[in-house]
Formats: sequence, structure tokens, C-alpha cells
Amino acid sequence: MCGKRLFLALLLTCVRLGLHAQSGFQPVSYPLHVIFDTDFGPDYDDVGAITLLHAFADSGYLSILATMGSSKHDNAAPAMDVFNTYFQRTEIPIGVVRGQALTLRDKQHWTDSVIQKYPHRIRSNQDAWDAQVLYRKILAAQPDQSVTIISVGFLTNLANLLTSQPDQYSSLGGAALINRKVIRLVCMAGRFPSGNEFNLAQDVRSSKIVLTNWPTPILFSGFEIGQKIKTGIPLIRSTKIRESPVKDVFTICIPMAREDSAGRMSWDETAVLVAVKGWQNYYDLDTGACMIHEDGINEWRKEGHQQAHLVEKMPALQIQEIINQLLMHPPRAMK
Repeated sequence: MCGKRLFLALLLTCVRLGLHAQSGFQPVSYPLHVIFDTDFGPDYDDVGAITLLHAFADSGYLSILATMGSSKHDNAAPAMDVFNTYFQRTEIPIGVVRGQALTLRDKQHWTDSVIQKYPHRIRSNQDAWDAQVLYRKILAAQPDQSVTIISVGFLTNLANLLTSQPDQYSSLGGAALINRKVIRLVCMAGRFPSGNEFNLAQDVRSSKIVLTNWPTPILFSGFEIGQKIKTGIPLIRSTKIRESPVKDVFTICIPMAREDSAGRMSWDETAVLVAVKGWQNYYDLDTGACMIHEDGINEWRKEGHQQAHLVEKMPALQIQEIINQLLMHPPRAMK
């Protein structure tokens, strides 16, 4: 019986790996070419996420093609520029959503603080690109099947890209351009198997467009994943890290948000982690499809293999330690 159970377990593993390979959830290959899409304001795990992104870029895992804002509050572009500048990548283009879009921003006013204190060149959203135009410009110039999009905010920019028309940069419509240039989309979005999650529920129209029509594999890190991972305390207690906008934000926000002694829940950071390092060592996958109702409730359906969400495998405390270490990554000039 033991031999039979082992055989069945191995067979099930092979089937799962086969489905993942067929659906596009293969191991990542380096260096990645990443577009980072963030609301950068309503919460501050976005700061953790952009920090991880730059840490991985410094280690040679990826190049950052652009940072995009999916909320058009006044500080969106300047605040992103602060962090790109701090990590010595002033060349990264920044886009911000135009037209109908959310304007949600940080209640703790950490964006005001870092904009006032740290260097940056972009002074307003008007100095930044229209995110839809920048998406099309960048994607058109990249090799086929080479771009990873990491989304840790609203899906507004992605919906606009999907429905975009041919322009000076590409003769392809949005869906065709994505299908040709993007290899995968990794999202911090949804609550699985069902629930109401902020990033999806705040702009249901855009969420529905993306969940229904996105042509490449989508990997979701759901609310339940980051909820268990608390980070930031080692960063704010460090005496070695000074004059850091990353440290400043966590120092400002953790007391104001009345976080517990372990730190802030780390939703956005998990999406960056698995987008860059792969999911295999950290999580299992459940393949299927995510749909959203008009009331903002999302639901996971066991159909199809183009979408998957993370399922806990490695203990949350171990991933917490990994993210805490990455949050303390210094800029290249300070090493």
C-alpha cells in the first residue's frame, strides 16, 4: 500500500507540473524585464514592493522598464520618482493613469513626507507619461514574450491597455500587443477562494475587463497570503539604516496604523517575490479562473489553466524573514 500511495503522489505531482507548464507557469528565466504597476498611496506595502524590486534589480535578476501609477492622486508620480531616485535609477520612466480613474492616496501622508525630504525630478503627474501611452511604447520595443507585468494596485491601467487602439508605436490593438510581448502578469489581487479584496473591488469595471480578457497567464497573490506575513519592524529598529525613504515610511505608518508588534501585513511584497524568484520554493498553485461580481466580490472557479493563485506551502514566518531582509537593502551607492 505504501508503494501504491507513493506512486499516486508522484503521479499527481507530475500532472500538476504538467498543467503548470502547459499553462505558462514555468520557472522564470533571467534577467526579467519588468513593468511595475502600483496604486502607490492608499497603503504602504507598495513601498515594500518597490524596494524588493530594486533589490532584485541590484542583484541582476531583472531590469525595471517602467513604474506605473494606477491611482492619480497628486503625489503619485513624484513619490514613485523619490524611490527610483533613492535606488539610483533616475532613468526609469514613470506613467500615471489618465482619464476616469481613482484618486485614492495615503491617509498617513507618507508621500508628502518623502517628497518634501528626498530628491526627485518629477514634480507633478503632468511631468509623467500617460500610463497607457507608456505601456504601448515600451511593449512595442521589447522582444516577443519577454515582459513580466507586476500589478500591486488597481487594474485600471491594464484595462486601458487591453482596450487601446493601434498608434504610432504599434499597429496592434491592446490585446494583440499584450499577447505578443507579455509572458505573464503577476497580481496582488483577489481573496481566495472568494471574498472582497481592495485592489479588485475599487474599480470593478477594470477588474472585469482584465479578468475576462487578459490573453496571457495570470498569477494571483491573494489577500490571504500577505495577511499572514508581517514586516517592517527590523527595518525601523535598524541603527545602520539612515536617511532612507523606505525606513521613513514604515516608521511613520506602523504606529499610526496601530500595527501589532510583528509589523505590517505584506500583500504587495509577495507578488514581487514570486514574480522574480518563482513560486515553486514558496507556494503551491491552484489553477482555474478568477471572476468578479458587480458588488466587488471575487470568486475562484475550477476552470481553465491560464490563471492560478498562490496556496501556502512555506511557513509565513520564513517568508516574513526573507522580505524583512530585502526591505533593508541599501542603494548601490551606499553599499
